[in-house]
Amino acid sequence: MSEFAAVRHNMVECQLRTNKVTNPRLIDAMDDIPRERFVPKQLSGVAYIDEDLMVAPGRYLMEPLVLARLLQAATVSDEDVALDVCCGTGYSSAVLGRLAGTVVGLEPDAALADQASQTLSAVGADNIIIVSGRVAEGYSRQGPYDVILLNGGVPFVPPPLIEQLAEGGRMVAVVRGAGEAIGRATLWIKLRGEISHRVLFDAAVPPMPGIKTEAAFEF
Repeated sequence: MSEFAAVRHNMVECQLRTNKVTNPRLIDAMDDIPRERFVPKQLSGVAYIDEDLMVAPGRYLMEPLVLARLLQAATVSDEDVALDVCCGTGYSSAVLGRLAGTVVGLEPDAALADQASQTLSAVGADNIIIVSGRVAEGYSRQGPYDVILLNGGVPFVPPPLIEQLAEGGRMVAVVRGAGEAIGRATLWIKLRGEISHRVLFDAAVPPMPGIKTEAAFEF
């Protein structure tokens, strides 16, 4: 077992399994995907710590446990089409790609989008496409989506993302108000055309760029 593989397995055993992450497909994905490939080289040695990692100015990889618990709550199946909003360097897309049939990674920074595409190709993730665009608008061309993941804290969910959720679809995000240090990981479900939501757990994650606070979706 390589050094990174050993540290990755330790992350799964000590961070995930001990903190309510039980989905075997999700555990296998995070035990296999080389997270160190999705961070700057100088951070590869700390790629598996239980903290958010800065991958570009103002941009972070969400800590493994929060990502895992969000994806577990989304109950992703291998027939799902998923949208990974603000996918950054593509790690979350890679994990989603092991769970869903097709993944669209939406990234507002064109340079990060190119980087994500190259890294995902290098690790053999062939069911993922990365597109560049405004995160608040989603990516309706490939919708509707069975699963939508928002990477980072948001003050609210923009209406276009709600509208791109398929019937029976699930969306997960951390809702974090202005000035709040702790956000609320939340699950939304669309059934019979109606949206319901529930709070899952508290989470401290960096804010996600591209969503302003002027308007909000009212449930």
